[in-house]
Amino acid sequence: MRLSAFTVVDQFPLPEGQGRDRYAEVVRLAESAEAGGLSGIWVAEHHFQPGGICPSPPVLLAACGARTRRLRLGAMVSVLPFHRPVDLAEEYALLDQLTHGRVNLGVGSGYIPTELEAFGVDPATKREPFDRSLATILDAFAGREVRASETAARLVTLNVRPVQTPHPPLWIAVQRREAIPYVARRNVSMATIPYATVSGITELAEEIREYRNALPAGSRAEVAVGLHLYAGEHPDRARAALDRYLDSRLKTQSTFYQAKAAHDPHHASRAGLEESGLVLIGTARDVAARLDEFRTIGVDEVLGIFDFGALPADDVSASVRALGAAFPG
Repeated sequence: MRLSAFTVVDQFPLPEGQGRDRYAEVVRLAESAEAGGLSGIWVAEHHFQPGGICPSPPVLLAACGARTRRLRLGAMVSVLPFHRPVDLAEEYALLDQLTHGRVNLGVGSGYIPTELEAFGVDPATKREPFDRSLATILDAFAGREVRASETAARLVTLNVRPVQTPHPPLWIAVQRREAIPYVARRNVSMATIPYATVSGITELAEEIREYRNALPAGSRAEVAVGLHLYAGEHPDRARAALDRYLDSRLKTQSTFYQAKAAHDPHHASRAGLEESGLVLIGTARDVAARLDEFRTIGVDEVLGIFDFGALPADDVSASVRALGAAFPG
């Protein structure tokens, strides 16, 4: 099982976020992840609200790639209905060229109502543009002719192609359990953020078994799971930061977490998430040991959310390096 870093690039009001350059902090997170022996860094795409201030993962990942040499560079996720697919294909192909084949591509259809509304995407029919966009991106990566826009008069081919063939490794983000068979039938790797969607590790294990059972025979598709992690000497600071983070998820209309909080406030609270094992806070040795349970249930990559809730940047860097040293891989 691999360990990576994952950031939603959330921004916090004063005083916790005073004078902080979140983009520089993400680059520092990438440097710490590489120094700590982690597999990669993943960045979320969000728009128009402080719960996420990275509207263009390829731009931020290019900055991370310039300061690292080995680290995998992932989008989790690129929200396909918000963009022309040919633009995304060109941007991620160029990023793969610039970083010599280090790109991981996670894709999704969006879930925050204010973002969907701003881009004119109907939540009830968003899978249709998602499917069309993904098909176009994969065709473009493969060198097949595509339309640059729905009204384009002629077909085009990319003049920049990804280093990785036939395309960078692909994940689809899943927040609704009923979407699991859809992802599995496509033989695509699955990513999930369980703190927002499941009650505990037992339910997560059930979802992973359901996914594995629906994959085609011989599939090598993987499961990635996002977890809030802190390994260090200041657990009280980490818990306070996580409280701020969870409060922000409610304020920014994080739909699935809002539903979980409404259904069972305790299980959605910081204390409840720690009890259920979906948040790991402790010493590096303790957190590394508890991560082994996720290996047991079939997780291939843990996406560690280290920089949550305006946790001090020095704490984040120390946590990443300490856990990287303690994690057996």
